[in-house]
Amino acid sequence: MTTVLFAAAEAAPFAKTGGLGEVVGSLPGALRRLGVDARVIIPLYAAIPPGLRAGMTLIKEFTVPVGWRRQYCGLLALRHRDVPFYFLDNKYYFDRPGLYGYYDEAERYAYYARAVLEALPRIGFRPDILHCHDWHAGLIPAYHAAHWRHTPFGRNTRTVFTIHNLKYQGVFPKTIMGDIVDLGWEHFTVGGLEFYDQVSYMKAGIGYADRVTTVSPSYAGEIRQPFYGEMLDGLLRRRGGDLTGILNGIDTSSYDPATDRRLFRRYGAADCLDGKRENKLRLQEGLGLAVRGETPLVAVVARLVRQKGFDLLVRIADEMLAADLQLIVMGDGEDWYRAFFRDLAFRHPGRATCLPFDDATYRRILAAADLFLMPSLFEPCGLAQLAAMRYGALPLVRETGGLRDTVRPYNQYTGEGNGFSFASYNAHDMLHTLRWALSLHGDRAVWPSLVRRAMGGDYGWERSAGRYRELYDQLVVKEAAHAHRQARIPTAVPGKTGEPARQAPGRNVRPRTVPGPQQPDPGLYWPAVAAVAPAAGPGEAGLLPVY
Repeated sequence: MTTVLFAAAEAAPFAKTGGLGEVVGSLPGALRRLGVDARVIIPLYAAIPPGLRAGMTLIKEFTVPVGWRRQYCGLLALRHRDVPFYFLDNKYYFDRPGLYGYYDEAERYAYYARAVLEALPRIGFRPDILHCHDWHAGLIPAYHAAHWRHTPFGRNTRTVFTIHNLKYQGVFPKTIMGDIVDLGWEHFTVGGLEFYDQVSYMKAGIGYADRVTTVSPSYAGEIRQPFYGEMLDGLLRRRGGDLTGILNGIDTSSYDPATDRRLFRRYGAADCLDGKRENKLRLQEGLGLAVRGETPLVAVVARLVRQKGFDLLVRIADEMLAADLQLIVMGDGEDWYRAFFRDLAFRHPGRATCLPFDDATYRRILAAADLFLMPSLFEPCGLAQLAAMRYGALPLVRETGGLRDTVRPYNQYTGEGNGFSFASYNAHDMLHTLRWALSLHGDRAVWPSLVRRAMGGDYGWERSAGRYRELYDQLVVKEAAHAHRQARIPTAVPGKTGEPARQAPGRNVRPRTVPGPQQPDPGLYWPAVAAVAPAAGPGEAGLLPVY
């Protein structure tokens, strides 16, 4: 059985701020159903609900080196929905009101990365794969390559690094190399952690991991281009043979309108029109919107940031509301977006509202909305459009990243599709597509079949979990083949008593030694250099920058 440890900064239901937490919270369970021993390790945040903390058991206490210091770590365990979870406890780093946004993020997640590796022997769990997620866990592949790959415990473990959003990279001043990161300056190179004379945790994960994945096939192609590549497109192009896009899924047992107790009325595909109408009427009443079942309800639920396309919505908001529709905007983020949409609601009473994020209200919005708008500038995968389709809210999206991979635009000639889309990042292209969708809303020959088709889609993890299992198996088989080849290469033939060992006859083989952590062998532990840096061509000397 393949064994995998997920290392991430968050995992639902313990700690979640977005898609990262949803994925890490649900993918391991799908993998376990496929026969993979998948487990998860995250920090023990103060924000973890007391009800979930109550079942945790302290299994070890130890110290973790952070530069010249040694910091306490408590290792706790809990089995949740058949998945073993481990928690790293340090009140100095993680006993804070929120998960992110603190002055010492570099130190917090350097500690976390080192603590994950220090915890493994104490758990007694030797994973075949260390699956690290986003920049918070980016140092783990680097630490593993520098310190653990040559030890008996870690030599058979391989690393996978998943990019959830390349925009957020964990970039810090290079002065942290010694005092916090605790890696030698030989790692501060274009093939290592160096990123425009700073340190990038994201780049460390991409450069040192054995394989790199991201959360949709389209995004895997986009991030190799300068516009989407966030100055790492060169590195990603050169690691292209090791880069795979695997589409995210959602926990369909949680996102199920037939069983969701937060809805005003539960429903399935057979009674979706009546169910959605009742949910709409009740939600309109609760939010102070005009109670009108025939009026199309358009919802936007996302972080209030530029990435989510709110600039387009700001540009044509009043033109949108000139049509017969209602608009709900829900999310937390930049204050000026929030101020704009609150002012919009003030100027259009009963037609628009702006709300902070709340999960229960989010589910009710999915059940009530006719259209779910996602005009993203870029979108690595997106989970909201999957949840919206599951609840029968037709997505209207820009064709980028995972939105392009999951939403098939309605074709009026063939009747195919499960939503609507537009290609250019242009406000009036979005408005034109919205008006076309609204024109179909009252068409009883079109709209009900679109809603039922969207609800009947496969949005779970089974298919994608199978692709992850294939990826893990490839790495395990490759490592086993490598170990077999190494075992067949004789390093020396014992001589007679008192004589030194000699090389095997007919072989030009140098006795192989295993470098200690203070004497690294760059040829062994820097896969990044071999994979990222091309051979010097005419007029070139040494490694070229690969940002």
